[in-house]
Amino acid sequence: MTKYLIVAFLCIASFSFGQQNPFEYEEEKPPLLKKEFSFGLTIHTSGWGVDFRKGKNITGYKKRVLEAELVNMKHSKEIRSVNPYFDNAKSFFYGKQNTFTVLRTGIGQHKVMFSKAEKGGVEVRLNYTAGLSLGFAKPVYLNILYPTAFESQYEVVVEKYDPERHYVDNIYGRAPFTEGISEIKIYPGGYGKLGLSFEYGTYSEDIKLIEVGASLDAYGKEVPIMAYAKNNQFFFNFYITLMYGRKW
Repeated sequence: MTKYLIVAFLCIASFSFGQQNPFEYEEEKPPLLKKEFSFGLTIHTSGWGVDFRKGKNITGYKKRVLEAELVNMKHSKEIRSVNPYFDNAKSFFYGKQNTFTVLRTGIGQHKVMFSKAEKGGVEVRLNYTAGLSLGFAKPVYLNILYPTAFESQYEVVVEKYDPERHYVDNIYGRAPFTEGISEIKIYPGGYGKLGLSFEYGTYSEDIKLIEVGASLDAYGKEVPIMAYAKNNQFFFNFYITLMYGRKW
């Protein structure tokens, strides 16, 4: 009888240890989310802009991303100036002929390099994107001072910046940004981006990430941003982007 009790006890013990401990913590697996949309702010070495992305998972570790980004592109020689001879003069960039704004539309892939170990962790991705880069060059208009028949009185006239006629002492400041919109010239080109993103969202449905990387915009000819400096047709920048969004 004792022998049968021992065998029964061993069978029960073996069955009990083979079952999952009800008090043992097991992290809930996140649901399978295939699509996402995000937006954010980009700061790069030549300016800043806004970014919009729509993504779709190809596999568990790779996704295809469509991107639209609008950024401004400043020249490295831009220096803010103010006419020192007149009170209440507005600031302007002396020698700047055009403001340059870039619309990028492209497609890329994000590859997971390191997955989140648990909630509150960080997922690291390698990102690369390429596509069309449309540059919009808008002429700079300024408020120009002209002497009148009365001593120490001047007339303010809005004119397109002309490096042959406009100098620091007769520029009263920048004109409204809307001046010159009808004269915008388009510079078609292409761009590419390569970066690393660090997604730190607590919940699987949320997108919170920081991306750092480099970008290159290329155009068929030089873009005339400054009058007294060498202008470029290639724009290389380092950037940092902060994105927010949702997955579903």
